[in-house]
Amino acid sequence: MTQIVRRVVAAVLFLLVLNPVLLAADQTDSESEEPVIDVMGKVADHDYFETAVGKIYLPRILFVGSTPYFYSSTKSMLESGEFTETEQGLMRADGAMITLDMSITSHLVYVWLGLLFTLFITLWAGRKYRSGTGRETEPKGVLFNMFEVVFVFIRDDIAKEFIPHNKYEKYVPYLFTIFMAIGFMNMVGLLPWAAVATADLTVTATLAAITFFITQFSGTKDHWQHVFVFPGVPAWTRIILTPVEIIGLFTKPFALAIRLFANMLSGKIMIISILGLIFIFTDMFGAAIGATSGIVWVALTAAIYFLKALVALIQAYVFTLLSAVFIGMAAEEHHHEHDETSVAHAQDVQIQ
Repeated sequence: MTQIVRRVVAAVLFLLVLNPVLLAADQTDSESEEPVIDVMGKVADHDYFETAVGKIYLPRILFVGSTPYFYSSTKSMLESGEFTETEQGLMRADGAMITLDMSITSHLVYVWLGLLFTLFITLWAGRKYRSGTGRETEPKGVLFNMFEVVFVFIRDDIAKEFIPHNKYEKYVPYLFTIFMAIGFMNMVGLLPWAAVATADLTVTATLAAITFFITQFSGTKDHWQHVFVFPGVPAWTRIILTPVEIIGLFTKPFALAIRLFANMLSGKIMIISILGLIFIFTDMFGAAIGATSGIVWVALTAAIYFLKALVALIQAYVFTLLSAVFIGMAAEEHHHEHDETSVAHAQDVQIQ
């Protein structure tokens, strides 16, 4: 297993070094003035899935009114003559606007990959546990031990720590799934040709929305009472507290989405920008110096890659931790008697 990991890391580093240097060398032979590395193009969502050997164009699924249209790719859609590409975007040839675009995009494929990896490794570990490994005997193998460490960590140090003890167990599957899926999406996005799905605000907003709905549906009577009729305070202060509490319901998932999106987007842009220095040096000093300096920039990028791998896991951990905190705050039973008694005692002291 260790040997396989070493070979994978070596292959990634080799591709990381070879790809930009060869591109820089080819740039001098090209008459086109188009930039070889488009920073924002690398982080944007596309209608194709890029691999180490080329692009795979993804199907387009469009609705104009109630009429669906299916095409194998954007090229086949335009060649059909039914749709045209204008400055305002795609539209039907007769000028009708697209009502709903359900096309498969590159970021969506990476979301599916993250969920599929999570599903496969969970099913694989579940089969191991059912066979007795891990229950009757010690876990065997690096991957199985890592799975158990992560699962126990999510259960004991996140779910059990921040959610009431009589309720935490039913939230462990969600918290484990969200941690693994975000972790896989972040790690796969580190590949030189890959995109980071969590650098897309629609992806992180969807994940945060799931946490938001689970949090609100887990809310106890006390939770909603604290939102709309804050107990133990003078009535006039509720004019201020109630709007603040309602706004707080939405700022929590908003912070979840923005934190993950901003961290992963900035990391990807930083890596691409450093690799772009190879092409800047090629333009300024020629192919020889550009390719030679590439060794320095790629070495720096490789160092940042290891840091980004750590950040990828930390961001998955932070998202999972905050989700558990928000769910735990909503599911917790508050002690009104204590609160009211404390306020009453304070008021009594003031009266005396």
